[in-house]
Amino acid sequence: MFSKKSSPDNKVLAWGILLILTLVWGTSFILIKKSLTVFSSAEVGALRIVISFFFLAPMAVSRFRKPSAREWKYLVLIGVIGCVAPAFLFAKAQTGIDSSLAGILNSLTPLFTMIIAVAFFHFRIKWFNVAGVFIALTAAIGLISISGDKSFSFNIQYAIFVIIATVCYAINVNLVKFHLKALDPLTITVFSFFTIGIPILIYLLFFTGFIPKFTHDPQVWKGLGYVSVLAIAGTALALMLFNKLIKIASPVFAASVTYMIPVVAVIWGIIDGEIFKLYFIFWIALILLGVFLINYEK
Repeated sequence: MFSKKSSPDNKVLAWGILLILTLVWGTSFILIKKSLTVFSSAEVGALRIVISFFFLAPMAVSRFRKPSAREWKYLVLIGVIGCVAPAFLFAKAQTGIDSSLAGILNSLTPLFTMIIAVAFFHFRIKWFNVAGVFIALTAAIGLISISGDKSFSFNIQYAIFVIIATVCYAINVNLVKFHLKALDPLTITVFSFFTIGIPILIYLLFFTGFIPKFTHDPQVWKGLGYVSVLAIAGTALALMLFNKLIKIASPVFAASVTYMIPVVAVIWGIIDGEIFKLYFIFWIALILLGVFLINYEK
């Protein structure tokens, strides 16, 4: 599902970026979980945006003339839909559901991405690409169900936050792919945070209990460390790579990173002392088969 003009080097680069994002975002759920032991879900979401904003702000100085008036409109939309909404929604969701279920629901992103691309952007897709989406989704659910906490329950009140976040991601991917073709990935990432950084900073300082925690909670610096890694590595830098991936591959292939995340979750579990089971290999192979079919061209 690459463009016909894509070079072999771009295809190799796309797979490389996909693997890096898998490693980085596969660790994000545990960082969110650790952060929530110190901060509220609203504070985690706001800190994730604000830290990313300060990290990227110096890069904005030399880039103000790059976006056109029309592109600024989409940068604001991407800032709200692709950055702010998911950051708050995932943090809120994980106060009521475990990371395994969040990982399963996050795997809906490529499905929604495909639906939106076909319905609104006239994106052409073959039957084997569609089959790849459903094979990888099934395998991701299977892998998480056999390796995660089997006691989790589907709490729709909190699960709906992740589902909404995946729709936001899907809209974001398509906006970048089809409306910001002229902008480079770094400019898109920098200004998507620049447009929403100050309002979220004001919200964090004056409308949350973030400041008082520094005098009452001895764990606050530890929690801030978790959020900082989440913001800089898992948000700012990862989104630069993700926007690059969207540019050189199809939107559905880019979104298929969510299928690979459970593989990293299993690896983290093994490192943490969990028992490796041979049938993990089956589900991992099935995920890779699905992602291959999503990318496959006759």
